[in-house]
Amino acid sequence: MRSLNPFRKRPPRRGPVTGYADDLPLDAHGGLSARLRRDPAPSRMAYRMNRLWLTPAFRTLLRVGIPAFCIAFGAGIFLASETRREALTQGWADLRDTVKNRPEFLVTLLSVEGASPEVAETVRAALALPLPQSSLDLDLTAARERVAELDAVQNVMLRIQPGGILQAMVTEREPVVVWRSAGQLIMLDGSGHPVRPIAARAERADLPLIAGDGADRAIPEALRILTSAGPLLPRLRGLVRVGERRWDIVLDRDQRILLPVKDPVRALERLIALDIAQDLLARDLLAVDLRHQARPTLQLAPHSLTEMRRLRGIIPVENAL
Repeated sequence: MRSLNPFRKRPPRRGPVTGYADDLPLDAHGGLSARLRRDPAPSRMAYRMNRLWLTPAFRTLLRVGIPAFCIAFGAGIFLASETRREALTQGWADLRDTVKNRPEFLVTLLSVEGASPEVAETVRAALALPLPQSSLDLDLTAARERVAELDAVQNVMLRIQPGGILQAMVTEREPVVVWRSAGQLIMLDGSGHPVRPIAARAERADLPLIAGDGADRAIPEALRILTSAGPLLPRLRGLVRVGERRWDIVLDRDQRILLPVKDPVRALERLIALDIAQDLLARDLLAVDLRHQARPTLQLAPHSLTEMRRLRGIIPVENAL
């Protein structure tokens, strides 16, 4: 029997046995278990194969590399024939045509919303889509770029709606001024971008008129001047850009207000206050020069200048005799 004393020392034994028989598991017949009797390395080749199988690269090669090679090799053999390649290509094309020509993928109608009739026709002409057409063949990005290049369009969004409708949501540019340049009249938006040309000033008489080279690049400043010229608006004929640096205000009776390069709004507000107090612009003046804010200059009309000189005795009065 096995001793119940766990601290009992066993005498060393000689020989190849490394354990005691009473410590080994026994089978049903009282012999050693077959699991322990099996040699894990019955031969050198089996040992090497066992160690090789434990290598991660070898296991990956057997599980992935060889199957992939077999598939690629078989596909290469199949595609080596030109007849089979043509049949495969034709079959794929037929399958794609069958899918894309289904009724649920067809676009049959183009709807343009948010645009005036003239701009809507321009958008349709820019898209130039042959309908009906499969939605799988539509390049919405390229179509949007074509519409966005139109001057009258600020933004556009294309969507395919249920029922085969291609919806174009257009945001038009709002014109704020009419620019006279090189004999043409062009409407501009608040950023100075062209909207569309007009044939006559009467088409948009409600918009202020500007002129001069570089006027389209100074639209924000022109709008501030127009906003500040409230009492002068009934007499205002337009703004002229001078030297691409400053503005002149053109009034009726051929009067002109020469604004400075810096802070033109403040100079105009001072002139309006002076006009309200002394009725300055109602006099016979040709121009009010505000380019030097510390020294504004008035240019009288020729008749008024002659009359003033006569009253001062500078020019003698010629009598009929």
